Amino acid sequence: MKIKETHIVPAITEKIRLQEYAVSIFASLPTKSSLKKALKKELILLDGQPAKTSDWIKEGQKIEFLEPEEQNKKVFSLKLEIIFEDEFLAVIHKPAGIPTSGNYFKTVENALAFNLKKSTVKDALPSPLPVHRLDNPTSGILLIAKSKAAQVALNRLFEEKEIQKSYQALVLGTLPTSVTLNDRIEEKEAETSIEVLEHFLLKNENFSLVKAFPKTGRTHQIRIHLSTHGNPIVGDKIYGKTSEFIKKGGLFLAATGLEFQHPVTKENMAFELSLPKKFVEFKRLSKNP
Repeated sequence: MKIKETHIVPAITEKIRLQEYAVSIFASLPTKSSLKKALKKELILLDGQPAKTSDWIKEGQKIEFLEPEEQNKKVFSLKLEIIFEDEFLAVIHKPAGIPTSGNYFKTVENALAFNLKKSTVKDALPSPLPVHRLDNPTSGILLIAKSKAAQVALNRLFEEKEIQKSYQALVLGTLPTSVTLNDRIEEKEAETSIEVLEHFLLKNENFSLVKAFPKTGRTHQIRIHLSTHGNPIVGDKIYGKTSEFIKKGGLFLAATGLEFQHPVTKENMAFELSLPKKFVEFKRLSKNP
């Protein structure tokens, strides 16, 4: 294995063990947990020897971080739409019907290396990784980390609810202009704000096009909330029913909006996708009531 980063210990005023001293001295290991994992895998050398958490640190010592050997990860040659990309992160358009990740070969995660440029920063991840997920049948915006620091920062932004996501969905029935749904999911708090965009009528059946803003991130949250409210998403085979007039097209749910502050450049990032073709085709066939 080759050396990825090197640190020479400067003059220090007090005795300190490696497990405390080495946190964040390497760009590739910004957290205590990442340092512990590297030590366990013997990727940290102290004066040329595998380091231990209990080692005492002295002035002039050389601490090295070895680059982990890349696993022979198979690449899925699926062409993806790249909305934004730099050295630290990317924003891509996930197609419907492809899992974000998991124990499969044909996933968006396995297709990222085929589509994205390899990052040249010191803490570049071996392969780009999604920092959140979209359900298999859901299309839309997916945020990707290309460096370890970006991955950690984006995960923190999600935990602190500093990343705003919005979705568009076609639902059965009608509902008020705006409503906040907060039914608990698996005994956990969950909240989704719903804004009605348009109402439609197709062969005497009512439909609504809505925009959903999830405030929490429970599994299937938007689908469950809308179904519980009596307005299941068209094509939802788990929580709803498929309208007899729309028998194709899968789930009518798409992640169309994303806003966050870039963790490195601090630039405010905002992305908005146009309505998927199947939604546009539905609007063409229907009429406003």
